[in-house]
Amino acid sequence: MLAFCGQDKVLIDANGRVKLPPRLIEDFKAHGGTDIVLCCLPEGAVALYPESVFHEMRDRAAEDLRAAGESILQRRDFRRFGAWSCGAAITGQGRLTMPDAFRTPAQLQPGTEAVIVGVEIGAEIWNFDRWQKELELIRQHELARGDMEMAQALRPGTGAQE
Repeated sequence: MLAFCGQDKVLIDANGRVKLPPRLIEDFKAHGGTDIVLCCLPEGAVALYPESVFHEMRDRAAEDLRAAGESILQRRDFRRFGAWSCGAAITGQGRLTMPDAFRTPAQLQPGTEAVIVGVEIGAEIWNFDRWQKELELIRQHELARGDMEMAQALRPGTGAQE
């Protein structure tokens, strides 16, 4: 079975909570349980990761600890990762409360229509309008990438037209 795939429309309730689809709750349970980590993403969404995935991401970042003393970019990355992450738990009713500090930059205020998107290693919660714009960016990127691949294949000496 595929995990962390698909899209579901949801509504942010008056208390800043979202009801997760049962399929997504089962995906989290299969990857360690209902304790998860929320991360506010710079592109304007809130990521939901199983704790095990988050720890793996942090372990990879820890490999760069030495560079943090020498690199302002590395220190900023650590700050972003630390400040924009927090633990959370999916309730028995399948709800998840997002901190206001995460909801505000993601435009996920109470009453907002949102989309929960599977991203293979977890999920992301997007404001519906922002998600539509992100889908268009993804589409444009894929078309441009296809154009570049075609141009590369048609260049003399690449073997495609010889």
